[in-house]
Amino acid sequence: MTAGEPILPLVRGLIDRDGRLVEADSRLHDLNARAGGALGETVAVPQLARLAHLTQRLGILVSRGIVAADGPGDLELWVRAEPVAAGVSLTITGWADRPAWAAPDAIGDTDHAALAADADWHWETDSALRLTFLTPDVGVRHGFDADMLLGAPLTGLFALAEDKSGSFPILGGLALRERFEDQPATLRATGEAVRLAARPRRDARGDFAGFIGAVTLERAPPRSEPQTIDDASGTFAVRLDSALRSPLGRIIANADSINAQTEGPLRQDYADYAADIASAARHLMGLVDDLVDLQAIERTDFHVAIEHIDLADLARRAAGLLAVRASDMKVRIDKPTLGETLPAIGEFRRVLQILVNLIGNAVRYSPEGGVIWVRAEREGDLAAIIVADQGKGIALDDQARIFDKFERVDPREPGGSGLGLYIARRLARAMGGEITVDSAPGQGARFVLTLPAQATGAA
Repeated sequence: MTAGEPILPLVRGLIDRDGRLVEADSRLHDLNARAGGALGETVAVPQLARLAHLTQRLGILVSRGIVAADGPGDLELWVRAEPVAAGVSLTITGWADRPAWAAPDAIGDTDHAALAADADWHWETDSALRLTFLTPDVGVRHGFDADMLLGAPLTGLFALAEDKSGSFPILGGLALRERFEDQPATLRATGEAVRLAARPRRDARGDFAGFIGAVTLERAPPRSEPQTIDDASGTFAVRLDSALRSPLGRIIANADSINAQTEGPLRQDYADYAADIASAARHLMGLVDDLVDLQAIERTDFHVAIEHIDLADLARRAAGLLAVRASDMKVRIDKPTLGETLPAIGEFRRVLQILVNLIGNAVRYSPEGGVIWVRAEREGDLAAIIVADQGKGIALDDQARIFDKFERVDPREPGGSGLGLYIARRLARAMGGEITVDSAPGQGARFVLTLPAQATGAA
């Protein structure tokens, strides 16, 4: 802000526990009205709605910058969202106008297609390198809370490293406002090695407006042996993953945007169609993930890392990743307490994947108002996580079958591909563990993951 610019007063508002804007200063009221909302109705600015939902879920104060559409342009706001007894209290500053982001030209589209060709997932930032977009559901797959990272610096997600020449390609791209490639990094949440590439995005005036980036996971070099049938099917799975992940991510993001009516009011049936499209695309994304995992675990050379992990911590992480889904379905997850620990042996990423599957299934099949109990226990030389729900239960004859490939208790019900439990059990056994189930019709289900426990005093 320059000396000649006026200092605008704070703008305040209140979003109740049901997501309705119940109090608003005039500027917030007018912004919400231009987005198609009204006082006493669900807040119509989707960025504010998501921030309020996140604040209420976490139960802590959250401050971050957001960019909200406002007519032909955008508004940059700094929002302080604080949980209070009545809902979420908002304090907003900034209110800086900026031109809306312009769609890339034909050259940019070709450039982006090249970036997307072999990428595993995507990210976008604003001009200050704050994250504005992440491929949907990527946090669940890689063990971080994507909602928490939106609005945070790019370096909150990635730890950047020098390349072979001792430089950081991203710094050159930022300094020259141009494309960069092959930036080494690791995911802070898991330590996974990745490579980053990005091209600049520009606003309507041609000014630098941030980066549109791609993430490629570091993979072991291909084997030199002659290709077998299994190798050929594995290559197909990798190509399928590469070909579908990026377009599905875009379909989900755009359909969610249409459903949220970010560009203004829309006929409700059209918004509902968009929600159906996003749901179908997420189902396809999950199927792609399952097929890639299926190919990996059935290879003769498949192995897992041997790591010292805290099962109680992983259970809390998995429950946190599924908290929004559970809240939407009015289901409560009762997870291990913050100070509880359960040392075990296994691969961090794979154990998180198993627990997300088990808790996610419990959420899917729990009745409205139900509770899911996640407990951490030591059983002799084994560490166990127990996931118990209040669903309709599983008949004894079906309890072995649900762990078979492509099997589901009732294929008519909405759900996954029938691969989740098969993959989860294969992963558990690869780590020297097991998954078992105890259930009866009408009495819910109780899944138990066991892994080798760390010896007392182990580092």
